[in-house]
This record gives sequence, structure tokens and C-alpha cells, in this order.
Amino acid sequence: MRYLTKLSLWLLLVSGLGPGCAVGPDYRKAEPDAPGRWSRLDETPGLASADDPGDLSRWWHRLDDPMLDALVEEALRASPDLRMARARLREARARRAMAGAAQLPSLSASGSASRRQSIVHTGSGQTSNSFTAGFDASWEIDVFGGVRRSVEASEADRASSEAGLHDARITLVAEVARSYFEVRCLQIRLRISRRNLESQTETLALTEFRAKAGLVSSQDVEQATSNREQTRAQIPSLETGLAEAEHRLDVLLGKAPGALHARLAAGGELPAMPDRIAVGIPADALRQRPDVRAAERKLAAETARIGVAEAALYPSFSLSGSIGLDAAVQGALGNGAGLVYSLLGGITAPLFQGGRLRAQVEAQDAVCEQALVAYEQAVLTALQDVENALVALARHREREEALTRAAGAARNAAELARQRYGAGVIDFQSVLDTERSVLSLEDSLASTRADGVLALIRLYKALGGGWSPQAEARPAGEDAP
Repeated sequence: MRYLTKLSLWLLLVSGLGPGCAVGPDYRKAEPDAPGRWSRLDETPGLASADDPGDLSRWWHRLDDPMLDALVEEALRASPDLRMARARLREARARRAMAGAAQLPSLSASGSASRRQSIVHTGSGQTSNSFTAGFDASWEIDVFGGVRRSVEASEADRASSEAGLHDARITLVAEVARSYFEVRCLQIRLRISRRNLESQTETLALTEFRAKAGLVSSQDVEQATSNREQTRAQIPSLETGLAEAEHRLDVLLGKAPGALHARLAAGGELPAMPDRIAVGIPADALRQRPDVRAAERKLAAETARIGVAEAALYPSFSLSGSIGLDAAVQGALGNGAGLVYSLLGGITAPLFQGGRLRAQVEAQDAVCEQALVAYEQAVLTALQDVENALVALARHREREEALTRAAGAARNAAELARQRYGAGVIDFQSVLDTERSVLSLEDSLASTRADGVLALIRLYKALGGGWSPQAEARPAGEDAP
């Protein structure tokens, strides 16, 4: 036992050589260069403000649609994309543990038994037994910090994967909401087309009646028939788009296409747009965005790997030792008479590698530069997403107000045109023109209202809504859904 204690003391003594300064650059967290305010706020008077947006972790509840709430919760439990992101995070955590294990000595136990017999010319010989048992230990001393830089890179990769999980959650919620309201929009447009089809069928019946009475020619009947069939021809296209939107929603929830058809068939309305939306300031949005966080952690990982590459240019030191028992009889292993031990220190230094190691450092430095550019691009993209969503919301409000007035006037004009045509005051072309205007404007109005909801979803996503920064404080085994 005293030999094993002596070996442990040697290991502890040499371990004092290990924690030197790690080679390679020390990473300093990159701070995004964010403007003081959103440039498009001036274009959204009365719509968006720089006030604190509050908790956006469950922004979809603000749309006040129970069906959407239920679908989002189902998606967060069963989405294939989210399950994939969770698996990537588990992998990153395991690799972090593997990298950390390289800092510690390795210890293994071994044992063997053998029987040997020698044969002489007479046919008899001697038999001998051999029994061994022991422990082997080895440790590579991290003098230049290559292992520590590897651990640092693995930890940054883990944090990047965690941010990637949060980003996948944000994207999933936004896609579920977008697909759901696309379904609602197409259902509304179908109702508009069918309602106009009924109206145009009534117009056709009126025209046929007047033709039979000799008040108009058959040309009016043919024009009315053509107008109605054009409207009928739009319905299959809308039904196809509706089925595709439902199927996208099915897949987002991890279900087979068609699984949600019965639940969605009852239809529904688009949510009312809020009168005012608080968007905060750009710096807050960048802190909230997990994709920016993931890019920053990726930059930290690649910076640490420069140190790993540089450490390969320097000598490596290792220490190994063993202690064991050797006996001819199994029962003699415990008396300590056959105790053997060894202690070995080694050094390995690169002498000539044809420039490979320095080229490796240069390559990693280029990878780090790419990560820096990717981080800067992520910041710019995040700012662009918010600015684009603000413009879309502002233009949507203006367009919706104009189309609402236009659609109301077109409906009134169509009704007056049918009445005047029935009285023989105007020709049928005026009726056709007003009916076509009604269908076009009502369809455009429904699409515009849906575009406004989708722009609002884009804004919440651009602001980083859909998760909470407190999720990073969860224990390692408790991923945010």
C-alpha cells in the first residue's frame, strides 16, 4: 500500500506543473453594435413604440385564439424539429463531458492467470502457474493549455447548442402560428368565393329570366354564365392551398397529413390586430435573440480552438505508472511478496512536420474569422428582421383601411347595379364589372388582413419572442420545451 501512496504523491507533485498559462488568444465576449432606436418607428405612428414589450415567451396568447394555443403546446411536445434540437444539445453536453475527462488521470485495473507446461523427450515435464493483478495510471500534463482550450471550446459549443434549441423553439412557434392563420385566411377566402358564387348565380337567374322575356339578348346570359364560372374556377385552387396549409401544420406537430382536418374544418376568424405594439430598443432585441447568442458562442468556441492548434506546436508531457502483484500461486497474491511497481515520465516534441502544425493554426484562425463574420451577420439580420416587420405592419394598416372602404363601396355598387339592371336602366356590363370588383376587393381584403397577422408574427419572432432567457438557468437535464 505504501508504494501506491508513493505513486499518488508523484502524480500530485507533477500535477503542479500543469496549470500554466494556456496558449492562444483569450476570448472577450463580443458586444453587438446596436443602434439606439429602430429607424422605422417614425413610419409607424400610433402603432409601434419603444416601450418595453414585456414577457414575450408566450406571445401567441396575446392573439386570444384557444385553438392556436392548443396547437402550439402540442407542437412543443411532439415537433420533430424540436426533438432534433434537443438531441443536438444532448450530444454537445456529452462532448463537453468527454473534453473535461481529458484533464484527469486515467486509471485501469488488470489481472491475468496462465498455466505453462514443458514437455521433455520422456513425455513428462514441469508445470508452472503465474498470477498477476495490478493497477495502471496515466496522465498527460496540460502544460500549455491545449486540453483546457478544448474544454473551453466544448463548453461554448454546448452553450451554442442550447441557444440553438431556443431558436428552434422560436421558429417552431412562429411557423405553427403562420400555418394556422394561413389555414384561417384560405377558409375565409373560400367563404367569400362561395358567397360571390351564390350572388352571381342569382344574377345569372335574373339574366335568364329577362332573356326569356325578350328584354335582353342571349349575350347577357353567356356573359353572366362566364362570370359565374370564373368565380367557380377559383374555388379548387383555394381548396388545394387550404389542404397544403393544413398538411404543413400537421407535419409541424409531428402528425400525419390530414390528422388536423376535422379540428380545423369548423373554420374561424383572424385575430384582431392590437392598437399599439411595444418593441423595446434594438439592444434588448439582440439580447433576446438566441440565434445571435448561438453565433456569439460559436465565435467563442472557434477562438478557443486556436489555442488547441497552437498547443500542438509545443512539447507534450506525460506521466504513467503501474503497481501490481505477481505470484506463482493464487493465494500468494495477497501477501505482498511479489509486489512490483513502475513510474515513467515522458516528453514528446514535434521536430519536423512539414509546416502542417503551423498551417493548422492558420486554418483555425481563418475559421475563427468566419465565425466572427457570421456573428456580425446574425446581428445585422436580427435588426433587419425587426425593421422589415415594422414596415410591413405599417403598410398593412394603411392598405387594410383603404381596402375596407373600397370593398364596402363595391358591395353597395354591385347591389345598386343589379337593381338598376333589373329595372332596365343600365346594361349588363355594368353588373359584371361591379360583381368582379366585389370579389377581387373582398379577396384582397381577406389576404391583407392575414398579411397583417403574419407581419405581427414576424415581429414577435424578430424580437426573440417564444422563449425566456431564464430557460438557460434550468438544470442540465431539464431542457426548455
